[in-house]
Amino acid sequence: MSIKASVGLSQGEDSHAVGANAAQDSIDHLGTTEPTAVLVFSSVEYDQEKMLAGVRSVTKNAILVGCSTAGEITTSGPAKRHSVAVMTLKTENIAFHAGIGENIAGGAREAGKAAAKAVKDQALNGKLDSFIMLPDVLAGNGAEIVRGVLEELGTHFPVVGGAAGDDFEFKKTFQYLNEKVYSGTVVGLGLTGEFKIGIGVKHGWIPVGMPRKVTKSEGSIIHELDGKPAISIYEEYFGPEQAAELKTETLARLAISYPLGMKVEGSDEFLIRDPITVNSEGSITCAAEIPQGSDIRLMIGSREEAVKVAKEAALNAVQQLGGSAPKAIIIFNCIARNKLFGEKSGEEIDAIQEAIGREVPLIGFYTYGEQAPLGGEVKNIEQCHSAFHNETVVIAILADK
Repeated sequence: MSIKASVGLSQGEDSHAVGANAAQDSIDHLGTTEPTAVLVFSSVEYDQEKMLAGVRSVTKNAILVGCSTAGEITTSGPAKRHSVAVMTLKTENIAFHAGIGENIAGGAREAGKAAAKAVKDQALNGKLDSFIMLPDVLAGNGAEIVRGVLEELGTHFPVVGGAAGDDFEFKKTFQYLNEKVYSGTVVGLGLTGEFKIGIGVKHGWIPVGMPRKVTKSEGSIIHELDGKPAISIYEEYFGPEQAAELKTETLARLAISYPLGMKVEGSDEFLIRDPITVNSEGSITCAAEIPQGSDIRLMIGSREEAVKVAKEAALNAVQQLGGSAPKAIIIFNCIARNKLFGEKSGEEIDAIQEAIGREVPLIGFYTYGEQAPLGGEVKNIEQCHSAFHNETVVIAILADK
């Protein structure tokens, strides 16, 4: 049976009703009342338990994964206000397996490994073809969660996913597994069977100026660059006055337009790191780790470049399908890219749909970090290195084999 997918979206005041309506909207176009799997992405404005109970009242016992977001995305584009988005999938050719790794705060790598193991253990012969992850990176190191997943699935396994959000509050995010709501966890969805997946990964940022050495860092906090306070990289380019906005605003406009890029050894790629806050001593807290000894650069980009590379990422994903028709699109897009676009955030999603097909069911969300192979490398599996990204768009397309 060919892959069938459908997307529903709902808004309103009653959390249970909004969840149920989004699920019903999706089911109505699926052609069956018994989906194989369900994806749910929701605003934290809703009571999470009631919202999920509403979804489950419609989708029954289908395998369900999802999370809270910093903005929902559907076939209609980015949601303009708080909403619940639901994708239902029906196929006999894919087996879906879901699992969870808890207590990220107590051990991020262990949680990633636990989620991957819980999923892998359900699969026939313990072998997965694809893995989607939805971590809480407010609870711990996102890069470590990815390492834990790869420890279990293999160094070169092509992982995709997005970190849960909370509407730009940076306080608490939620993850969903079947009928339960969690926080501080990573939920995983494994796919096995007769299907194709295309993965596109792009950021569109280019380095400027000379590289700086991270001479002191701790996890996601950069204390010093070339022996000077980390904020100096912004002060030298923009002056102390403009750089000061980084101290007063979470993920300030300057940080969104000029993120940091970390050189990856043995690759031409840069991993993007968003400066979230700057403390009084001038250290920068980023959205993901920057190891001591790393070389980093200031990066520059534009809305035009972001649209261009989003389309390129989509075309790369389509190319991997080898001529098979796209059946479902899942997008993990950084909240910083959404902030960069402002009211024009639909332009990026529009470019993706132009490349893949506007009629293909699409779901996604704005994330607090993305997980995907570096540079989107999946053709040469020995060169596939899944990593934790910022300010990057990740596109996964499902198709029949």
